[in-house]
Amino acid sequence: MTYRSPVADILYSLTHVAGFNEAIAAGIFGEFDAETAASVIDEAGRFATDVIAPLNRIGDLQGARYENGHVTSPPGFRDAYRAWAAGGWAGVTGSPEYGGMGLPHTINAACAELWNGASMGFALCPLLSEGAIGALNAYASKELRDVYLGKLIAGEWTGTMNLTEPQAGSDLNAVKTRAERAPDGAYRIFGQKIFITYGEHDMADNIVHLVLARLPDAPAGTRGLSLFLVPKFLVKPDGSLGPRNDVRCASIEHKLGIHASPTCVMIYGDGEGAAGWLVGEENRGLAAMFVMMNSARLAVGMQGVAIADRALQQALAYARDRRQGRGPKGGAEMSPIIEHADVQRMLLTMKALTHAARGVCHLTAVAIDRSLHGGDEAERRQAGERAALLTPVAKAFSTDIGDEVASLGVQVHGGMGYIEETGAAQHMRDARIAAIYEGANGVQAIDLVQRKLPLSNGATVAREIAGMRAIAADVAAKGGADFGATAPRLVEAIDALDRATKFLSEAIGANMPDALAGATPYLKLFGLALGGACLAKAGLAAQSLAAAGDASQLGRVALARFFAEKIAPGAAGLESAIRSGAGALQQFESALAEAT
Repeated sequence: MTYRSPVADILYSLTHVAGFNEAIAAGIFGEFDAETAASVIDEAGRFATDVIAPLNRIGDLQGARYENGHVTSPPGFRDAYRAWAAGGWAGVTGSPEYGGMGLPHTINAACAELWNGASMGFALCPLLSEGAIGALNAYASKELRDVYLGKLIAGEWTGTMNLTEPQAGSDLNAVKTRAERAPDGAYRIFGQKIFITYGEHDMADNIVHLVLARLPDAPAGTRGLSLFLVPKFLVKPDGSLGPRNDVRCASIEHKLGIHASPTCVMIYGDGEGAAGWLVGEENRGLAAMFVMMNSARLAVGMQGVAIADRALQQALAYARDRRQGRGPKGGAEMSPIIEHADVQRMLLTMKALTHAARGVCHLTAVAIDRSLHGGDEAERRQAGERAALLTPVAKAFSTDIGDEVASLGVQVHGGMGYIEETGAAQHMRDARIAAIYEGANGVQAIDLVQRKLPLSNGATVAREIAGMRAIAADVAAKGGADFGATAPRLVEAIDALDRATKFLSEAIGANMPDALAGATPYLKLFGLALGGACLAKAGLAAQSLAAAGDASQLGRVALARFFAEKIAPGAAGLESAIRSGAGALQQFESALAEAT
């Protein structure tokens, strides 16, 4: 199956759903304009289709290989990465001071979808580097920035994020990796980190590890974590590479999917300790690491969109070609399976969910850009709170969708989907991890309920719900018959979200178990309502284009209707689950007990 970069769909979503062109028109990006944005995304799409996508199957079948501390990338990956870096793609959002393009984060989000749709295993390397660049730019000293940022932005060196340890996954209080102050002003790092994406590879000349560790006199818990820059190779005063640091890859994991991406066990300090340099302040490393983590969360949400789109492309092509049974049109010959109602249902579900998740992610990306470059301080603060509210939704809702859509893609293929040669199973295997890493989706849901709903005493989420209501009102007033029951079904979903929000907001202060029990269904409900609003907004824009003489996008009206009438009604059940509280969990021990 040949991958087609969905450039047109991405540009449509940015323009007509996310409000990116309005942000450009407001002048927050200086002289950067919509034509440049389209040109950059189009060029990224060509590179993804022509250079990266042909490696996807090779990466899955051959994978990264480990031997004696060294990791070898699958055939073609090293050359593709070097070409990618030479094209300047590592520096899309990088500071021009260090050779970057200085483009909006929204453009990078669009590019991330293209890299991941072409090959998620390949795209994970730049994903971590992008986060490292952001963390260093925000917190590192000028001396560290001058040594490392230019090389990272050029793609000559890559970055990693080192949080997880065997005993410390989502709970960073349990981090044991230690740091010791050294006489030379640097630090020595000792410990083990696991699940380190691209912790060792052969595609770049150096690897810059950002490592959470604890000083001997640090406070307990996350308040005592510091962040250190630990290079694979030490850097000489003239910027050239020196000897190998005291850090090594002990092994790589054998995984369900993303075989091309080496997931490493890293050992720091076999000897005198790995030399590291403090990023930010001692005992305040988590603040710096959160820059990287938040960047990664939106990027992982884009992975969900990317894999969903690729699975949809393959399933749609297969359904048009595969003949089985006779559809409603009858005839002497077997019909393409796309003529069967249930296959149509699956394909429309795949497409509607994919486009809804893309809209949610793009709204998040534009909010991030407005928080950094918007008008006055109040506007930037409001945009920052919107970005904070939407980030866990973008990450969790979109990766759940990637998982669901990839699974439906296998189902569309029938028995052939279960056969590895078709490639449908790879999408399902690759997608599954995205709901787990960079903050498991359950953790994202808890973050949404505990930390994001209370923002500005509930005003942030109230504004978001009001925006959804405005879209539903526009559909009711302007949509016409082609939208079917989109407006009332969307209103029902938004009402369910509004009531659930009020229930959880009260539970946060009065009954936290009820709030935590409802967190995951609440995040899904939020995504359904917001995703439905995104599709409805896209449909309204398509009608406006048709009135101006361009009817090519009218399928978006039908897609919005399908989502509203066939998917959004699930909101009622989610609200019921949320409002039922934690009572059904109280007897979990007896419910889970084995029969005797």
